[in-house]
Amino acid sequence: MYCPICRTEYRRGFTQCADCEVELVPELPPEPPPEPEPEYVKYEEVYATYDKGEIAVIKSILDSRNIMYYFADEQFGSLYPSVQPAKLMVNKDQADDVKELLDDFKKGR
Repeated sequence: MYCPICRTEYRRGFTQCADCEVELVPELPPEPPPEPEPEYVKYEEVYATYDKGEIAVIKSILDSRNIMYYFADEQFGSLYPSVQPAKLMVNKDQADDVKELLDDFKKGR
């Protein structure tokens, strides 16, 4: 006999799992399929700035093109100022495209 929850095996004569307090079953149900491995994204720094206005425009450009990104150290002007600029981090696979977009942005296109 087996507990269908914790999968503990019991000797004959037991009818309830001591831990889970559920009725035992003669056979275990099949194991659930394993969880799929998460897909990790590798990020690359493509730009750095202290200008909050520039950050807002860059976010708008990237959002409009559905590009995954984040700004590391974006809180440089908060209560505890950082000496580091905000760093634009993008999916490594999209880094070249983003660099091209940023070049166009800086040239004023």
